[in-house]
Amino acid sequence: MSVSTHVLDTARGHPAASLAVTLSRRGMEGAWGEVGHALTDSDGRIKELPGGELSAGVYRLDFDTARYFEDLGISGFYPVVSVVFTLWNAGEHVHVPLLLSPFGYSTYKGT
Repeated sequence: MSVSTHVLDTARGHPAASLAVTLSRRGMEGAWGEVGHALTDSDGRIKELPGGELSAGVYRLDFDTARYFEDLGISGFYPVVSVVFTLWNAGEHVHVPLLLSPFGYSTYKGT
């Protein structure tokens, strides 16, 4: 299993480049452990988050929106956007896009 993402800054009409993203997995006791992290490329994409082959389970993507907007000189409302999702099947690839603005966001299961 692998996870990718694509972040679009809808307020600016551009990909969100250099946005830090962390992938974590929820353990048996409910605690989160980091699996990997990366920065979006110039097109706002991370083609595959580091972490190797992922097993089935509950995962979380944390998007460091505070730093992203701060670097642009913008005050955003959400300092972190966290998206929690489930990987069900071995070998599955999950794409989690994020549409972002300083005062709102949306996400969906992509392909």
